[in-house]
Amino acid sequence: MFQVLTHDILPVFSMLALGFLLGRFGKVSRDEAAAINRVAFLVLQPALIFSLVNNLNWSSFRFDAIALYATCQIALFTVAFFIARKVFQRETLEAWLLAMATIFVNTLLYIWPISYLIYGEAAALPVTAVVAWDSAFTFAFFIITTDLLANRNVAPLRSVRRVATNPVLIAIVVGSLGNLLAIPTPEPILTAMHFAGVGAAPLTLFALGVILSGQTLVPNGAVYVMSGLKLLAFPILIWSALHIGDRPADWNALLVLSAAGPSGAMAFALAMLHGVRTDTIAPVIIWTSTLSLVSLAWLA
Repeated sequence: MFQVLTHDILPVFSMLALGFLLGRFGKVSRDEAAAINRVAFLVLQPALIFSLVNNLNWSSFRFDAIALYATCQIALFTVAFFIARKVFQRETLEAWLLAMATIFVNTLLYIWPISYLIYGEAAALPVTAVVAWDSAFTFAFFIITTDLLANRNVAPLRSVRRVATNPVLIAIVVGSLGNLLAIPTPEPILTAMHFAGVGAAPLTLFALGVILSGQTLVPNGAVYVMSGLKLLAFPILIWSALHIGDRPADWNALLVLSAAGPSGAMAFALAMLHGVRTDTIAPVIIWTSTLSLVSLAWLA
């Protein structure tokens, strides 16, 4: 457990921690981090996601396991949204993103590279399946719905145009179509996408650390509850659901590992993009990122 923590998990977490420390000591400003994050979001993440979905071998996935994972996401999201909206009296859009933080794990930028370090590419297939699901479907769902909720008074055509030009969504659609229709991507393009994509995780985590360094670390009631739902309720729910049906043990174990990861940074990024308050969302990401170090090392 200790070696997994020191050799595989902490090296990935270190980029988030480095950004946090440099932000706290004023070495990197919030504006500089926001610029880094924007480049990572508009250029590097689409390249990473395109490479992922374009090269997936869907036939190797256990869709029964992914279906159970998705069902648990829907169930917990519904509960978390109700709690944020009715119990903590948050505005609809903030409650939406807080609920997102309980079920959208930082799989693409955090769990995926960690699982590759520990298990290798072939053995980490279940994590790759979760990354594919969250990247191609869950993330796309929240990009679209958050935009529509934030712009309810905008003409529908403008909303459609704005969503349709989102680089992440374009990468998902183009990469998926190329995969499903067996359209080969020219090797130079694949090389360029891979070259750009490898920088997405470290730069995004670093920028997130800097931006989060300006947020308070003191948790309130909503932070306790949302962090608890993410770190405890979600993996327990996934573990329970995976008792339905039979599948290889590594699929069950690695899907639980994925569910135990920290809240995805995209809830915070979408909140910033649409001007939603972040005094609860940011601490949820900080605390789940820190506390998940122990649970991830134990489960791995």
